[in-house]
Amino acid sequence: MITLTLLEKSTKTPLKQWCFEGSTVIRIGRAVDNHVVLADNLVSRYHLELKLVTTARGDDWEVISQGTNGTFLNSSLVTKCTLTDNSLLQLAQGGPLLQVQIQQLSPVFTLPSQSGGGEISQGFTLGFSGSSCTHEGNYPGNVFCVHCGQPILVQKTIRDYQVLRTLGKGGMGTTYLAWDAVGEITGVPQLLVLKQMNADMVKIPKAQELFEREASILKYLNQPGIPKYYDFFVEDGKKYLAMELIHGQDLEKRILLTGPVTPKQAIAWMVQTCDILDYLHHQEPPLIHRDIKPANLMVRGGNNSIVVLDFGAVKEIGTKPGTRIGAEGYCAPEQERGQPLTQSDLYAIGPTLIFLLTGENPLKFYRQRGRNFRFDVKAIPTITNQLRQVIECVTEPLPRDRYHTAQELAQALISVSN
Repeated sequence: MITLTLLEKSTKTPLKQWCFEGSTVIRIGRAVDNHVVLADNLVSRYHLELKLVTTARGDDWEVISQGTNGTFLNSSLVTKCTLTDNSLLQLAQGGPLLQVQIQQLSPVFTLPSQSGGGEISQGFTLGFSGSSCTHEGNYPGNVFCVHCGQPILVQKTIRDYQVLRTLGKGGMGTTYLAWDAVGEITGVPQLLVLKQMNADMVKIPKAQELFEREASILKYLNQPGIPKYYDFFVEDGKKYLAMELIHGQDLEKRILLTGPVTPKQAIAWMVQTCDILDYLHHQEPPLIHRDIKPANLMVRGGNNSIVVLDFGAVKEIGTKPGTRIGAEGYCAPEQERGQPLTQSDLYAIGPTLIFLLTGENPLKFYRQRGRNFRFDVKAIPTITNQLRQVIECVTEPLPRDRYHTAQELAQALISVSN
């Protein structure tokens, strides 16, 4: 694990921290698509890379500087060199100062990777306020103290839930990592995800509907590939949803960090996704997810299985057409018109496969063919003719021309993976 700590330049006190577990490349710069974003005019858009390399001595981290204003390692200007534990990196003279810590993983529980919709992401950020434990000797990223077993940082308490980290902030709400210290949910103390609806969203009826819908949908679902519902409540006029913490990483971050996967792995994940969609589509009435995309598909770290996230957009089939919801490039034509079907969820499997196998935005392969736009994947070397036919079928413009059920699509994928 490698830990980067942003230091206040004069006092060297920590301001912010990122921990990376399992990463081989970490990009740092001013552009928002870096793993570590530093909004400072002295920092270049893509200032430097930290890369894990294997040498005769074992695994080492290298720094590769690409910044216009230079990079300084322990006060010396560098372009490419090996990092050591507790090194100090400065991005430009007078620019941001980062302390680098390289360590073996602690045997005690550390914060896992998760993502999407506010869940934990690879390269998670830690705060430095509200500490409830002052013991020394804890690894960065540890949630609990190795000496007293108490949470190291508690930002605030909401009901009986101790908020340990802010995981993410979106337009709809803020998501926290929380500790159920009294075992309110299952009778046993546990970590969970606590999602709070943003105050400015409370005034928007549609936003309230979507937030409450996620709670009501999750409450009655029971499938390993769907986060467990724990609690929904209102505290001080704010709405909260408590649900299962998934230990893993979403497919969007996974591919952006480590690159495309093999067809066998991509197909295996999509077959699992089809099983989850089949469960949703067989509810009474059938449920349509409406937002299947790589960022909403989590891979559990323990068994490499898929979990579908973000149920705020779920819609019951047969209800009147509503607001257009869906990610560009993954959204079926009828869903764009506000008329989603169960086959709209299946459509999204096609562009998701393209992203998993190329690491590229699927819209790059979306071209006009006749009167319609279609995905053209003939030039992608990892996509066989058989898999291409599956992708073309599931992304047909008209729902009637696609696979009719998630199980039919799953069987087609299995047949081309053998």
